[in-house]
Amino acid sequence: MAECSSSARIEPFIAIGPLSIAKLRAAVIGLILAAVPAHAAPVLRVGVADGAQPCSYRQQGSWNGMAVELWQRIADEEKLPYVLVPGQSAATLLAAAQRGELDVAIGCLTVSPERLRGNRFSLPFQETGLGVMTRRTRLDLGVSLLQSLLSPDLIRLLLAYVGLIGLLSVAVWRVERAGSKPADWPVGRRRGFALIFQVLATGPGTNTVVVTSRGHSLVFLSYLVRIVSASLLVSYVTINVVRGSDDASSNALRSVRDLAGQRVGVREGSVSEQLLQRLNRSGVQPTIQLRELKQVLDADELLSAGAVDAVMADEIQIDFLMHQLADPRYGLALRNLHPQSQAFAFSPALNEVTANKIDMALGRLKRDGVVSQLRRQAIYGTSN
Repeated sequence: MAECSSSARIEPFIAIGPLSIAKLRAAVIGLILAAVPAHAAPVLRVGVADGAQPCSYRQQGSWNGMAVELWQRIADEEKLPYVLVPGQSAATLLAAAQRGELDVAIGCLTVSPERLRGNRFSLPFQETGLGVMTRRTRLDLGVSLLQSLLSPDLIRLLLAYVGLIGLLSVAVWRVERAGSKPADWPVGRRRGFALIFQVLATGPGTNTVVVTSRGHSLVFLSYLVRIVSASLLVSYVTINVVRGSDDASSNALRSVRDLAGQRVGVREGSVSEQLLQRLNRSGVQPTIQLRELKQVLDADELLSAGAVDAVMADEIQIDFLMHQLADPRYGLALRNLHPQSQAFAFSPALNEVTANKIDMALGRLKRDGVVSQLRRQAIYGTSN
């Protein structure tokens, strides 16, 4: 009789009606459980939701994401055999675990007070809040660009560049007194100095103003000054345009109540949806219009098409979106709203021995920095 390994991950899929799929899935899982000898560890039914990047999502037939990677490490360390059971959302996973249809539900599941009343959670592995992403207008981008160009820091940087080029121009004038002899040029002394300054500042024409080796050394030094200054200027303007746009978005939304009357995309059953529903029940006017966000990555399409005015999700998901899209049209309007812990969820029937194994493994992985590493890797594609 076949024995299920500790790393087994079986995901039955049959293209027939929904009820038949559910029955066949339960039958297959039952066969797997029956195939395991009585003395072996039971095969855990582990629920995971698709479309919750970067925590859990399905790509080319395999499951990926921070929570999936974290669970796989726990299962490997503790020798826990399991089978992955797909779910639609965090809410459906929590409900299935509460009913005993799942042994463990994995994902970045927020441990909210409402959820604590009816669910059993593991040891929290990270803390995070909610974030709001909005689409910037062209006016926001234009104002940000103008503000960055007129900022005192940029003006000081430009003055420093002009001053360095001026000093190098004086040095070239003195060095070339016996070389190209700028004092004797037909254009005159004043225009001759201006020509040297222009050439050192822009680059073309250096062979017409210097002939000595020292003069060429000063020209090369001016080239380095131009390169470094140009890099600093471009970086400064780019960073401050993005920062200015974020500030503009933040000024437009100072609190979550400023979303009143706006269309906000949220995942069904998420903590974000629950928060906005509570605000609507509290009497916020005009009411916040909720729009379904089936997958986190759908935020780009909804915002660019004008179907929503903002998207609210866990901060880790907003950070992932901002990094993946890297589009100046989008800005982070609010963050760190209602910070809470995130964990896995257990079935009430899950035995304490297995639950303790999972909790101890989570504690070790969090202590050793593995959770932080997986988070960075999930958001930015690197563990550094």
